[in-house]
Amino acid sequence: MELLSTLFGYLVQAFEVLLHLDKYLGGVIQDYGAWTYLILFLIIFCETGLVVTPILPGDSLLFAIGVFCGLGDLDLYLTLSLLSVAAILGDTVNYAVGNYIGPKVFHYENSRIFKKEYLQKTHAFYEKYGGKTIIIARFVPIVRTFAPFVAGVGAMTYGKFLSYNVIGGLLWVFSITLAGYFFGSIPVVKNNFTTVILAIIFISILPGVIEYVRHKRASRPNQAV
Repeated sequence: MELLSTLFGYLVQAFEVLLHLDKYLGGVIQDYGAWTYLILFLIIFCETGLVVTPILPGDSLLFAIGVFCGLGDLDLYLTLSLLSVAAILGDTVNYAVGNYIGPKVFHYENSRIFKKEYLQKTHAFYEKYGGKTIIIARFVPIVRTFAPFVAGVGAMTYGKFLSYNVIGGLLWVFSITLAGYFFGSIPVVKNNFTTVILAIIFISILPGVIEYVRHKRASRPNQAV
């Protein structure tokens, strides 16, 4: 019983570190050394590539990684290369999963939840707005995890998806990581690191909140003045 309790405690602690790796990154680098690169690769891959792990840190983690690159604890060029590959590969896998299960899920014409009509509409939407959606979604938590999956379900052509996937992945990784690299050493940022991380998270979700508010306003019936 005591062994199970201890094991559960370790799992809870590991889960806490995983979800807030941006805050514990210094300790992870110190404890795992070169293995940190693999850990970061897997987290960025899972956050973008698996629809079941959208809660993993993304923007805030990249910024924190940039800060530690600036301190010399991580190699900037190696980090940018690995995380770019992880982000692009994650979206590619996510797209492939959506593309594979999409036809199976929408196979039955009269399904109450999954209708083939939805698949066709999704396909048309991504053919028209896909590029913009895939690139912008990179900077919106949760959305970036589901956008490539829906693109795959909607049967967006892979060639078109891949080009936007690469552009979006590089822009996302480079911009936020380099922001941490160049601005993380500024005293006001360094002394208020937690606040900065929270601000990044807030700014990341802001576009989604604005879009939600616009959608709610647009869906309201016109009221007579």
